[in-house]
Amino acid sequence: MSGAGIYLHIPFCRAKCLYCDFCSYPGYEALYAPYADALIQQIHHASAAQGDGAFDTLYVGGGTPTVLPSERLVALLAACRRALSLPQGAEATVEANPGTVTRASLQELARGGYNRLSLGVQSFHADELALLGRIHDRQAALDALADARAAGLRNISLDLMFGLPRQTLARWRANLEQALALAPEHISLYALTLEEHTPLAVQVAQGALPAPDDDLAADMYELAQELLAAAGYEQYEISNWARGAPGDRPGALPTLACRHNLHYWRNEPYLGLGAGAHGYDGLRRYAQIADPVAYVRRVAAGENTLASSEPVTRAQAMDETMMLGLRLSQGVTRAGFRQRFGVEIEAEYAEALAELAGTGLLASDAEGIRLTPRGRLLGNRVFAAFLR
Repeated sequence: MSGAGIYLHIPFCRAKCLYCDFCSYPGYEALYAPYADALIQQIHHASAAQGDGAFDTLYVGGGTPTVLPSERLVALLAACRRALSLPQGAEATVEANPGTVTRASLQELARGGYNRLSLGVQSFHADELALLGRIHDRQAALDALADARAAGLRNISLDLMFGLPRQTLARWRANLEQALALAPEHISLYALTLEEHTPLAVQVAQGALPAPDDDLAADMYELAQELLAAAGYEQYEISNWARGAPGDRPGALPTLACRHNLHYWRNEPYLGLGAGAHGYDGLRRYAQIADPVAYVRRVAAGENTLASSEPVTRAQAMDETMMLGLRLSQGVTRAGFRQRFGVEIEAEYAEALAELAGTGLLASDAEGIRLTPRGRLLGNRVFAAFLR
């Protein structure tokens, strides 16, 4: 498992966002301490099964990890270093809601070894934040980034959402321009997805809000590509941009790309721990139970915490490698696919490749296969072609 990632899930939040169907629960403050203790216990238990020296990134996600006291998050990182041999200086990311951090808490996280912050801003407009059910406002987002800089964090990512009901192109441009003015190292942009049974989806279904406009969302995406490229950001994945660094070669992976997420897109192993976490060991995909109360109880009792575990066949691994790898601007390399599976890409997907190239969604050359600009707009159509 050389070069694997560690994902820790913190399934708590201060308030559930109106679009969210993630494994996250408000109102569980009494469980914070026992949950963090259980997660550390699971980290140590995993070390016996995984061995040492395999891991090179850590990502603490949620939920909202920063509802936990900073010392708890620092203890989780320390446990990963101690039990799983996560190297000093490895990329260690923690997600944060701007409304749940202070300069002091960010200083503690930075001193404790976190070197990357993923800040869920989503919008700088008050009405859009209210529409999404976010607990922070514009000023909190600005303060959080300033506090993170003051704490010494030098690798900060901002998340924004587009394609919201009633969102205009001009207001989306204003969000982008504000984000660029803050000069984060990394920017992630996500189109709103109406997940079934979420409050936002119910409002749209009942006619209280208009449905998102797919054509307008495509215009927003293309505007983002234009503005971010002009500002010196390299798009390395469908939804992700990073600032280049001196020495980066044109077209190469930018230095400040999220190393942990590259494990996902390259279909590489990652260890998933905590309630609701998913993982992949190269042979099977698994999910931990989502109920944090049951998770704490099972860890304490030494019981199995998995909700599911499914083997991945060779054919499935090839399909997933194509679907995930095509999200990257570099695409899927011929050499990498051949080395991993012992066959050429065309030997497995000749018909799909020909069809998608013929419709202008895929480009192919001696290096590999990648999405065209049009293919990025219709990525789901492309990915579905690689499901067998």
